[in-house]
Amino acid sequence: MTDVQTGARTGWVSHERYLWHDTGSAAGFLPAGGWLEPLAHVESVATKRRFLNLVVVSGLLADLTELAPVPATRQQLLAVHTSGYVERIAELSAGRGGDAGDGTTPFGHGGIEIAQLAAGGAITAVHGVVTGVVDNAYALVRPPGHHALPDRGMGFCIFNNIAIAIRHAQSELGMGRVAVVDWDVHHGNGTQTIFYEDPSVLVISVHQDRCFPLDSGTLGERGAGAGHGATINVPLPPGSGHEAYADVFRRVVMPALERFEPELIVVACGLDANGFDPMGRMLLHSDSYRALTDGLLEFTDGRLVVIHEGGYSDFYVPFCGLAVLESLGGRRTAVEDPYLQDLVHGGGQKLSDQQRRAVDAASALVVDVRRPGG
Repeated sequence: MTDVQTGARTGWVSHERYLWHDTGSAAGFLPAGGWLEPLAHVESVATKRRFLNLVVVSGLLADLTELAPVPATRQQLLAVHTSGYVERIAELSAGRGGDAGDGTTPFGHGGIEIAQLAAGGAITAVHGVVTGVVDNAYALVRPPGHHALPDRGMGFCIFNNIAIAIRHAQSELGMGRVAVVDWDVHHGNGTQTIFYEDPSVLVISVHQDRCFPLDSGTLGERGAGAGHGATINVPLPPGSGHEAYADVFRRVVMPALERFEPELIVVACGLDANGFDPMGRMLLHSDSYRALTDGLLEFTDGRLVVIHEGGYSDFYVPFCGLAVLESLGGRRTAVEDPYLQDLVHGGGQKLSDQQRRAVDAASALVVDVRRPGG
């Protein structure tokens, strides 16, 4: 293992129970039946377990500070979700399970306990960084959270892990301004909805245009009331690669963060904008995720919380996740990404005129970002 910069104390949140979240059989993300032959649900355990296994065999796990997650309490859930929704999930969980709300978010018996542990894992990571136990942290939680709305689950997400952790940081840890940078290939509609009128939380979502949900994540969604300007969406055309995302960070994400001056940044770390993912049509590679993480670390002087979201390529997600972890810890392991050169030289990595116009439009929104109380 070779150091590439001064090593940081990186927190690592994981738990075997996350891998037991039961999404059952499906056909991709739709319920099986009719013309759809049963298969494993696309939000399966494989990507997360293989990511964890690569962390172990790389030798990196020994350099991480393991942080044990504690389930989120009902009170912590209610800081974001309605009591009726939490009660419904509890009732379904006590039986044979059910769906959290949109027909594509199944869970099994006892699912609420795992979902609470996922939200608690996000809280644990945030708490570790804010209190200085670690410099930064990665939480490999499951089920994901950024689509979950206050009153229903959606897009494989039951509770909004990041939003719950942010509310805890604000109410219990004295955090004021918090920024969310969501680079999942899908729009973080749940997180946006929760903070839409809140000027204390800047939500930036960089995603594939009209991928999921089809009707959200547009440039015109900019927050409301006191929160106007604290929501920025960057819907990129399908086929956007490394240079498009680098341009977004250079001209939108970083300038917005500079204007907002967050006390904490939380990343919604979907790894499904990679070029092999079945649920998106973007072209990022492991070095792209390394570069995005490096940029945020430089801005925050190393203090960053990364919460796992989507990512559905069983064979490629582990290399993208390891790149993020290596960046957080300031170390490179001996692991080489065997698919990297195929993506780097496979086309689509240069910034196109269409992509530049999309970034131009988003960059015009940065002027409305304000430091609350500033």
